Amino acid sequence: MRIGVLALQGAVREHLQMVEACGQEAVAIKRVEELTDIDGLILPGGESTAIRRLMDRYGFTEALRKSELPMFGTCAGVILLAERIIGQEGGHLGKLDITVERNSFGRQVDSFEVELDILGLEEKAHAVFIRAPHIDAVGEGVQVLSKVGEKIVAVRSDSHLGISFHPELTDSLVFHKYFIEMVQENMTKEVLA
Repeated sequence: MRIGVLALQGAVREHLQMVEACGQEAVAIKRVEELTDIDGLILPGGESTAIRRLMDRYGFTEALRKSELPMFGTCAGVILLAERIIGQEGGHLGKLDITVERNSFGRQVDSFEVELDILGLEEKAHAVFIRAPHIDAVGEGVQVLSKVGEKIVAVRSDSHLGISFHPELTDSLVFHKYFIEMVQENMTKEVLA
């Protein structure tokens, strides 16, 4: 299985290493045509406005809106996947029926780490929150996987996964394994269809 990491900005190398640690082939995606050679795509954290500008410049925005690829967004990546962003008109890719609030946990100085319980999994995930968003509301069909207090920080809908934090800055492979299982499920559905 080939898992791509959108390589425009953010912790690309760390995500590539996590995918390889899960036993899968990791590919840095720098051109739209490379999307046809992967089975799933990770949208890394970084600065969502800067990533969106680069996505527009290199043709990724429209290509990803049309794409049926399973996608996993971390921190800024979940903002890119959201249909709605508080204080902003419209979303970026609109892949997850969620509303997100940017910088919900405070500024860089307010960064923190926590062990998270995840719905359906026994293993906890170590999570690093840096200027992190939270998921303010979820639409029908979106499953809440984890919260910090009352704030939703991880969701899943069909073949899309969105989290508010940075798993790639830890040793925890929980969410990368979870996404790889989602990609495998999607591949099985395509074969049966």
